[in-house]
Amino acid sequence: MSVARSYDVAVIGLGAMGAAALYQLAKRGVKAVGIDRFSPPHDQGSTHGETRITRQAIGEGAVYVPLALRSNEIWEELEAETGERLLTRNGCLIVEAVNSVSNGVVRAAFLDRTKQAAKAYGIPHDMLDAAEIRRRYPQFTPREDEIGYFEPGGGYLNPERCVGVQLERARALGAAAELGTRVLSVSPDGNGVRIITDRGELLAGQVIVSAGAWAPSLLGEPFKRLLTPSRQVMHWFEVDPDYAEHWSKSPVFIWSHGPSPNDFFYGFPSLSGTNAIKTAGEQYDAFVHPDEIERAVTPAESDAMRAEHLSGRVQGLRRQALRAATCLYTMTSDSNFLIDRHPESDRILVVSPCSGHGFKHSAAIGEVAAQWVLDGKTGIDVSAFALSRFKIAA
Repeated sequence: MSVARSYDVAVIGLGAMGAAALYQLAKRGVKAVGIDRFSPPHDQGSTHGETRITRQAIGEGAVYVPLALRSNEIWEELEAETGERLLTRNGCLIVEAVNSVSNGVVRAAFLDRTKQAAKAYGIPHDMLDAAEIRRRYPQFTPREDEIGYFEPGGGYLNPERCVGVQLERARALGAAAELGTRVLSVSPDGNGVRIITDRGELLAGQVIVSAGAWAPSLLGEPFKRLLTPSRQVMHWFEVDPDYAEHWSKSPVFIWSHGPSPNDFFYGFPSLSGTNAIKTAGEQYDAFVHPDEIERAVTPAESDAMRAEHLSGRVQGLRRQALRAATCLYTMTSDSNFLIDRHPESDRILVVSPCSGHGFKHSAAIGEVAAQWVLDGKTGIDVSAFALSRFKIAA
């Protein structure tokens, strides 16, 4: 009978949070292993699609601001260390009606909360009326009752390279990686945790579970009740030549245009060497199991993206999408993160779900996770993301 491989810390799931955690553990000289069912960076989870928005003032809540600011520092440290381009600060524009009404908890009062967070943390920003938005950015045509928040320090990240660079650095610093490996169970075992995979067993002193949409089925209750994966779709539309310069110089943008959480879309500039922009809405009613998600995107879905979101708001795009792709969100009921010890074992730290707005914070969350399992305390307060905020029936 083979002896189980043994590590100080194991990280399950090597997407945004997991890659960051493994890198931070390796920096601390810990004997660590990362496990992923695929070969990250990959396109099966929540961390792909060329770009992810990053902001400094966070409309989802001021509690996120320290995570966003620290993450930007880490990206810049990695850029200096590796020569990679990870972070582009081309500005972030948020558009919303002056007297917006939001049903539900997802990004309620988003622009106003963003502005208040910017003021609280001294983050540079401009408030723009509709006319000024149109003057600066002819590709956008807001209504007269809509306003804009512009943050020059905002921009976008390259998610695949962010994950790839952190995994490369983790390996260079001594971390192990078991890829193409499916974790079947995680359970307390004496003074550690036993991990059973389809390629054998591992023992770890502590485990960080950052499995995203696979976390509910892996962790069981209460997480199966608390975490809800959903299918999301990203679309790439070709830019009209008359608007090529506007789109190449565009900020990233976020636009809330109605009371439903689904009345929301976002997008990016056309990247160098391309003639298309990526844009996407959000769906909070398309719940799926990650192994059963419909990966194919129909032309009708891209047509609906144009009709429901882009039409009358965004100019200079050709009618048909060049391509489209799916990704996964894993939501909590209050749309906030879940970062806490497993209720049945203080040796299992659950990190995620990101609830659709996690990538910009992931570098700092990886650092927080490493601090928690190694030091028993964190440099940034993440108590707002505790499991105790949910009323869990026995």
